[in-house]
Amino acid sequence: MKYRSSTSLNLSIVTTPRNLFWAVPCLLLALVFTGCGANNFTAATTPPTTSPSTPAAAATATPAFSPAPGTYPSAQTVTLSSATPGSAIYYTTDGTAPTASSARYSGAIPVGASVVVEAMAVASGYTDSSLTTGGYVITPSPVSGPAIPASAIASSDIQTLDGWHFNHDTGTPGTALGASSLVGTPSLSGNARQFVSSYTDAGGEIYSVSYANDTSSTNFVYDGWVWIEAGSGISNLEMDSNQVTANGQTVIYAFQCSGYSQVWEYSGANAEWVKSTQPCDVANWSTDTWHQVQISYARDDAGNVTYNSVWLDGTEQAINATVPSSFPLGWQVGVVQTQFQMDGLGAEGGSTVYLDNLTIYRW
Repeated sequence: MKYRSSTSLNLSIVTTPRNLFWAVPCLLLALVFTGCGANNFTAATTPPTTSPSTPAAAATATPAFSPAPGTYPSAQTVTLSSATPGSAIYYTTDGTAPTASSARYSGAIPVGASVVVEAMAVASGYTDSSLTTGGYVITPSPVSGPAIPASAIASSDIQTLDGWHFNHDTGTPGTALGASSLVGTPSLSGNARQFVSSYTDAGGEIYSVSYANDTSSTNFVYDGWVWIEAGSGISNLEMDSNQVTANGQTVIYAFQCSGYSQVWEYSGANAEWVKSTQPCDVANWSTDTWHQVQISYARDDAGNVTYNSVWLDGTEQAINATVPSSFPLGWQVGVVQTQFQMDGLGAEGGSTVYLDNLTIYRW
């Protein structure tokens, strides 16, 4: 509605009394509304009401790695943690993304070979954490060891061979049971052999496999990496290599770290253990880490064996002992075999030991 002049307004009042009734209110309301009458009136509306929005749940803290991912010269034990109270961590080491169905973290993860650990955390009242990845590269430092001629025959990765046998060593007291399989962790090569033993009264369990046929070689070097799991009860750790020569005699190259005598011992006449002068106690070996053991020995045609030296983690200990060690055991001519044995410690218990990168050289 347009504003009118005062003259027009007065005429409207005089000539049309009914307009007087509407004119004044309309004039006043014109300041507020755009018009009068039912068609021009706009009713006030009530602002819409809304419920307050629910804040988004916080995310579970991403797992942290210790030690930090990186390159290390020896095996590591990796721990995972999340800053969110009550959180559960799930992880994988096979390249797949972890879910709540993956392995749940319950303790330090042994990392003996290069591996990528992936982890995520979940907690009640929180959204799942983001995925975090930790890559570990294990590159053992080279160590000194026995001289091996280029012409030597190397039987490598013996721990991966099928046909490992195991049984209680009846030469030890008590009883023993064993099981063996290949595992990827802990491992240097990705294929370590696991030995799980249980025993009573210090019983020993023998694990053995034939790896070659050779009647002529007279020099041998045993070279393997050993991991002892924490909590294992071991009194003696034995590493042998036996050979049946052309005359049918079995030459025994037996060598062990003895927790009883606390020295390296070797097999002598009547297959009895002979004490060396070099110290060794398997109870002093650090657990959950790799140790390299290298043993050098040789035989003559009469079956006398000379134990030259043993190297533990690159440190040489000279043995320099020659003993008769040939026996008519009736084994197949030419068989070359290795044995790996753990003797129990105490009235009862068990042990878990891993063997990797086992190579035996001969010439």
